[in-house]
Amino acid sequence: MGVNEPKGRLRLGVNIDHVATVRNARGGGTPDPLRAAKIAEAAGADGITAHLREDRRHIGDADIEGLMTTLSVPLNFEMAATDEMQRIALRHKPHAVCIVPEKREERTTEGGLEVAREENRLAHFIAPLREAGCRVSIFIAADPRQIEAAHRIGAEVIELHTGAYCDAHAEGHLDARDAELERLRDMAAFADSLGLEVHAGHGLTYDTVQPVAAFPQVMELNIGHFLIGEAIFRGLDPAIREMRRLMDEARG
Repeated sequence: MGVNEPKGRLRLGVNIDHVATVRNARGGGTPDPLRAAKIAEAAGADGITAHLREDRRHIGDADIEGLMTTLSVPLNFEMAATDEMQRIALRHKPHAVCIVPEKREERTTEGGLEVAREENRLAHFIAPLREAGCRVSIFIAADPRQIEAAHRIGAEVIELHTGAYCDAHAEGHLDARDAELERLRDMAAFADSLGLEVHAGHGLTYDTVQPVAAFPQVMELNIGHFLIGEAIFRGLDPAIREMRRLMDEARG
């Protein structure tokens, strides 16, 4: 296999957090994130992502319970590196655990995890998760220091934060956008050279997904907020199918 040859079908993970955000704005049981997850499966999602935050602002414990019992595709359980979240992950043993930074005051995850400064703690934190059979992913910036640290602590997967690239595109800063895209491309290749599986996500839209989807080393994209927003206008099933089409087209 050549260095620029895709390794296989690019997987799409659909993040359902913001279905729960809408539900929680009023209370009650609708819209139901589990129903959204099943629609996403039928529309071509290869996995479902859900972030159980410390403050439970969207996904709740009962949602994770339901996803674990009803999904027929893998669950990617996003979580902070806290003792509480580790206990929950070890109880459920989801297919994948993605460790993300988390601040109470942020609206959404603002950047990648600082791995290089916390190598020892994170290495000990992820060890029981790996022993339980979970694939451990680390959500990080496209930074060689963080990638090397993720590799050293024993992560199997990294997810590159695409937010800066997407923000630059949305703001019309084309030089900055292209520089961020080049950084993502280089770091995807670097991580792959270390033996890490490479995923990417955060802020991706129909307008920004194809350049990232074209990176041959990227095996999975995780996309949520844009798809849930687009579902208001066209429905969740067709919104996901269009994203799937664009990803496949970019991959050739």
